[in-house]
Amino acid sequence: MNILKSILLSFLLVPLSSCDSTNPPVTPSYTDEEVMNMIQKDALKFFWEYAETNSLLARERYHEDNPSLDAHVIATGGSGFGLMTILVGVERGFVNRTDAVQRINTSLNFLASADRFHGAWSHWIDGTSGHVIPFGDIDNGGDIVETSFLCSGLLCVREYFKNGSADEQALAQLADSLWKGVEWSWYTKGENAMYWHWSPTYEWQINFKLEGYNECLITYILGASSPTYPIPAEAYHEGWARSGGIVSTRTSYDLPIILNYNGSNTVGPLFWSHYSYLGINPLVLTDMYADYEQLTSNHAKIQHRYCVANPLSWTGYSDSCWGLTASYTRNIDGTTGYTDHKPGNDRGVITPTAALSSMPYTPEESMKFLKFLYEKNAETYIGVAGPYDAFSIHYDWVTPRYLAIDQGTIAPMIENYRTGMLWNLMMNAPEVQQGLQTLGFTIN
Repeated sequence: MNILKSILLSFLLVPLSSCDSTNPPVTPSYTDEEVMNMIQKDALKFFWEYAETNSLLARERYHEDNPSLDAHVIATGGSGFGLMTILVGVERGFVNRTDAVQRINTSLNFLASADRFHGAWSHWIDGTSGHVIPFGDIDNGGDIVETSFLCSGLLCVREYFKNGSADEQALAQLADSLWKGVEWSWYTKGENAMYWHWSPTYEWQINFKLEGYNECLITYILGASSPTYPIPAEAYHEGWARSGGIVSTRTSYDLPIILNYNGSNTVGPLFWSHYSYLGINPLVLTDMYADYEQLTSNHAKIQHRYCVANPLSWTGYSDSCWGLTASYTRNIDGTTGYTDHKPGNDRGVITPTAALSSMPYTPEESMKFLKFLYEKNAETYIGVAGPYDAFSIHYDWVTPRYLAIDQGTIAPMIENYRTGMLWNLMMNAPEVQQGLQTLGFTIN
């Protein structure tokens, strides 16, 4: 009987709050450093644990709800972002340096034997054979834009390992030879402009001229930087900059837009301020058309202000939940599709990479979103490789999927905010410095 009384007494002494099933769980709290480590480590998993198994390059996509889908479809541009992400992982101690060297060596040897079209790789590559996987009906050849994203990664690999061990120096030399094999000048068609695609079957039939402003600035910079097949400066000024027509006098949410977003009355999807700038530091860059710190920062700030203003009254948009870019989306019938979210194409869908990869431009606003994910919504929006690609609070919708080009900008851009690591690597490459000078850029 005494034992029973003791048990009953101890039960009665337990605070009521600990017995109340309706008591809300304690919300975790992280320092800025802790949560940035968490997101960088999680984003790395896409390229380390869920890579294409033969080449060890980035899969185009990974779906938690269908892991075998497109298991051997390599994303060329996403693989460049993945190389940069792995370098961040090495520097942060998330992965072993020797393991990373071996892994990247496998990937670069695969690229050396894969199909190339005047030096450029295709948008998609078959991870089992190295052959092109057509991206569309007549897109079965070289993609110079995706190739430029890949070459950004190659240059960072070269710079990171060039003074290391014998194995690291050999890897750096391999990266160097791959970069130098791209025939950038071929993709001008002999004109003062660059063109996105060339196919041995359809030649220039797609006829997509690279005209600014969009994500393709890096293609012109690397084209001008090539020591083997350079493009002329006139291609940049007449093609990309449209002989000065790239400049915009418009404002949005009281901020100058700076450049013409391909005729839009406002800014485009945020990946336009990410893809070209994983290795090129816009915060120190100006030319006759723009101050690139103002350009990229205003882009992110305009999007943040747009989401806070929330003109379409979507549930969930706020100061800490914002960011529109190209990603998976919720179609009007509830199915999953893909679109370039932006003001003017706003479906109530938030894409985490938009705000997260804007950390160098909007550190306070991006940190609020990062903590919104990890402190308040981790069970809903965080999966096996970090934040899911897209979600909508308005529709109570989330897609348990990942895309290489979205996941791949997160760790590098956050690292650029923290230490400038990738910016320092690529901006210190001698040919990149020369290419920027050739095009008329000033480094502040």
